[in-house]
Amino acid sequence: MQALRRLPSTAEPAAFLRYSRTVTQEFSTHSAEETIELGRQLARRLKPPSLVLLRGDLGAGKTTMAKGIAEAFDAAAQDDVTSPTFTLIHEYRGPQVSVYHVDLYRVDTPRELETLGLDDLIGQERNLLLVEWGEKFPRFLRERDVEIAFQRTGPDDRRITITTATD
Repeated sequence: MQALRRLPSTAEPAAFLRYSRTVTQEFSTHSAEETIELGRQLARRLKPPSLVLLRGDLGAGKTTMAKGIAEAFDAAAQDDVTSPTFTLIHEYRGPQVSVYHVDLYRVDTPRELETLGLDDLIGQERNLLLVEWGEKFPRFLRERDVEIAFQRTGPDDRRITITTATD
């Protein structure tokens, strides 16, 4: 397997966040396996409770990254992690962390969002929420702890930008 290539880090102000600044890191992956491995590595830095936004076009690698994160927390085997496009929420319970993989692609209004009960999950001590299409709702841009943006740069290649809010 080819090594992950980390691009230089930068820091930038982010007035829209509840934190004073953000730290951004960019990575390039060249296969689904590398994206899963990056998810495993990222999981070591994620501490529940956390709200993680996954941004990118359809098929960009959001669920692939979720496979590595869930596996790293012993919440699910990577083959058991699937897209929650139609079910909206998949729950994976690990011994110490529960990973909730949420897909808001088909959710259009604040009322529809409210019926999902995400407020009951956000902030609970052992919960990690991975939210796809959360940028549709401005509150998630304000409340998120980490944002992972996926950009296709080739058939199997991705540029993945991870932005972490800091105090």
